Amino acid sequence: MELRHLRYFVAVAETENVSRAALKLHVSQPALSRQIRDLEDELGFLLLERSAKSVRLTEAGRTFLNEARAVLRRADDAVNAAKAVATGTKGELHVGYAPSLTARILPPTLRAFQAEVPNVRVKLHDLSTEEMFSGLREEKLQLAFVPQPASRTLRGLNFEQLFYDPIRLALSPKHVLARHRTVSLAEIVREPIIAYNRKDYPDAHELLEKVFAPGKSKPRIVEEHDSVNGLIAAVESGTGLAIVTETLTCMAGLRLKLIPISPSPAPLVVGLVFSRKRLGATGDRFLNRAKESSKELSATG
Repeated sequence: MELRHLRYFVAVAETENVSRAALKLHVSQPALSRQIRDLEDELGFLLLERSAKSVRLTEAGRTFLNEARAVLRRADDAVNAAKAVATGTKGELHVGYAPSLTARILPPTLRAFQAEVPNVRVKLHDLSTEEMFSGLREEKLQLAFVPQPASRTLRGLNFEQLFYDPIRLALSPKHVLARHRTVSLAEIVREPIIAYNRKDYPDAHELLEKVFAPGKSKPRIVEEHDSVNGLIAAVESGTGLAIVTETLTCMAGLRLKLIPISPSPAPLVVGLVFSRKRLGATGDRFLNRAKESSKELSATG
């Protein structure tokens, strides 16, 4: 028994006429009659009582009609549900992010994405860099916002660049250096540094090494934190300074002062990492909206 047998039977039962059903289905009348008889032979009982001009349902046929309609509706629902996922218009998307990197790019991306596909639920996961890469490899995440990783870190994953985030010195507004328009590396190296946890945020420590490289010096790290809120609180308290990206302003507000560094370090490249094989239509839509949002941010400065 195939779905077409059910569709043929339902059409004949609803029209109570083989000829009209054949026209509706765009098949020949003899072929339609043969398909119905094949269905009855397989079932082992009659579904229709036939006369010269019409057909009528048997009692068994009436029961079978209700069930056949239910099966066909379920099949149509299955097709529509699968099509929605395949075209990226329904489903669930898991995205990894770090608040300190995405405070500017994430809100407009989400607005544009939800406006385009309101039936897709986006689940955001606030994770460390290492946790995001693990989530992608374990297929718990479809995409993740990260600083541009080294090629060896990607290992089969793809990276799509979105925007450049300038490097700044974060310090308490009460710190003596807060009055400066720029702060030199020579001045920074004498100060205690607050950083992220090295185990979970190795990229943050790579950034520190790059920033301090021109002065051939190493930062004097006095505290490491596993969240941006902890880092902000420590810097605000005057415990030390931090090397951060300009986006942190969106989270810290007036709690911290962000000042350019001299010489100016290369900005941090931020983008989305994903597996092209597992991205899917939904993930591809999100990626495109993120790219559009990044262009708008660049245009507005």
